[in-house]
Amino acid sequence: MPHPSQSRALPHDGEETPLDAVFGSGGMTVGLITPLEAYADSPIPTLDGHAEAARRAEDAGFSSIWLRDVPFFDPKFGDAAQILDPFVYAGFLASQTRDIAIGTAGIVLPLREPISVAKQAASVDMLSRGRFILGLSSGDRPAEYPAFGIDFGKRAERFREAFSLVRKLHGEGFPKGKTKGFGTLRGDLDLLPKPLDDRLPMIAVGRAGQTVPWIAKNADAWIWTVDDPKSVGKILADLKAASGKRRPPPYGYSTFLDLDRNPDAPAQRRHNVLRIGRKALLERLQSQAALGVRHVAFNLRPSRRPAERIIDEMGEHILPELARTSPKGARK
Repeated sequence: MPHPSQSRALPHDGEETPLDAVFGSGGMTVGLITPLEAYADSPIPTLDGHAEAARRAEDAGFSSIWLRDVPFFDPKFGDAAQILDPFVYAGFLASQTRDIAIGTAGIVLPLREPISVAKQAASVDMLSRGRFILGLSSGDRPAEYPAFGIDFGKRAERFREAFSLVRKLHGEGFPKGKTKGFGTLRGDLDLLPKPLDDRLPMIAVGRAGQTVPWIAKNADAWIWTVDDPKSVGKILADLKAASGKRRPPPYGYSTFLDLDRNPDAPAQRRHNVLRIGRKALLERLQSQAALGVRHVAFNLRPSRRPAERIIDEMGEHILPELARTSPKGARK
């Protein structure tokens, strides 16, 4: 009889893990960051039709939906994200979709209690039948730290320790260990459920205050905001060098997207918003795939067109062609 901590309450629907589906060696994939709507004129989204938008993205061929962790609305920052708690929202989206991967980008780990994070993540993984990716970050809003009574200057250290603790709770039955910033595990308690696969994907979102060697050693993948060819080339080279004989973690990036009505519109950068027509976007993604970028996550907030129009256009003209032309097995 298997140990209770390793039993599976629900079957896994296929051999491919969500990490394979989103960051696999079959070329580049594309995902979307919630909320799945355009709301350029407001810091707060409506969430109207959000379940339908998630199903639309899945049907269009997007590989993933990413949820941000924003505990407070900071008017100075000007973006409330999807408003809803990411773990609660991930569970809801899992019930509304079939196959698309659902990930966090990312849980602000220094502000969270890691035992709760491990429990919540494994629960979503079970309810989604193994479609969950746990993306973890140190956050980009320093104003939130005093509200939690946590020293912003210690966020990198807390991130590393919490990351290790979540991994231990998922991977060991009745674990033992003493932490500096959290609690002590004496081997008399076990965390249930365990991830459906042997290892729940845990990825770094942003730098999280860590070095590239730390990310290469500990993260299953890395999502940042860097997308220019020269910098991407250096990132991939640094990951490879830091990984030694091991395969380096795959790299992807996120950015704001405003897909122009004109399919021939050239690319324009305005701050962190990419405004571009679909032909130039496809060429851009193909060239980045050739470099070794494995995933791109688009945020549609600044779009001048409804999100459903962009989802449909990408599903018809970009995603199939990208899948057809993206280099297979480019990452070695």
